[in-house]
Amino acid sequence: MAEPLIRLAVWASGQGTNAENLIRYFKSHPRIRVALVVCNKPEAPVLAKASSLKVPTMLVGKESWRQEQDILNQLQAFQIDAMVLAGFLWRIPEYLLQAYPNRIVNVHPSLLPEFGGKGMYGERVHQAVLESGRTESGITIHLVNDSYDEGTALATFRCPVKPNDTAHTLAERIHTLEQAHLPPIVEQWVLTEVGP
Repeated sequence: MAEPLIRLAVWASGQGTNAENLIRYFKSHPRIRVALVVCNKPEAPVLAKASSLKVPTMLVGKESWRQEQDILNQLQAFQIDAMVLAGFLWRIPEYLLQAYPNRIVNVHPSLLPEFGGKGMYGERVHQAVLESGRTESGITIHLVNDSYDEGTALATFRCPVKPNDTAHTLAERIHTLEQAHLPPIVEQWVLTEVGP
């Protein structure tokens, strides 16, 4: 008898390229599937991407965010085992951390602990890296805890910061790292830490 699928919810607030990448990566995986995309912005392109790939979506607003049992019930209805934050811009509340202990990962666009914390997302991170004069940046894939960007790191991947970089060109290089490394690291984490 085949082992049951491990079902992921991917949380995103924007374009959803990492969410799309994860959906495609796990589409025919024998053990793992992206079963839900959660978003906090009704106009975010990630919703259309998920829909076109036939993955259900869930929209959370400021009010529904406070309806703890409703959110947990919806995640339970989709039989969610673990979650991946892929450009989701809200802090994960305590009730989700308790319901999914060590079962939520995030990808952050810098080499943590540098350039992390509240308000450090997207191009703000890359601009701060450039202003610091660093010659290297990268991504950190880490567990989520109750502090921004302070959970245990699962993996880091590095890339050079070039002398003529802008926040945009650095962002593109970082995004290439995310596309290449997020799915296999999530796969390894799910199979070793989450799966039955």
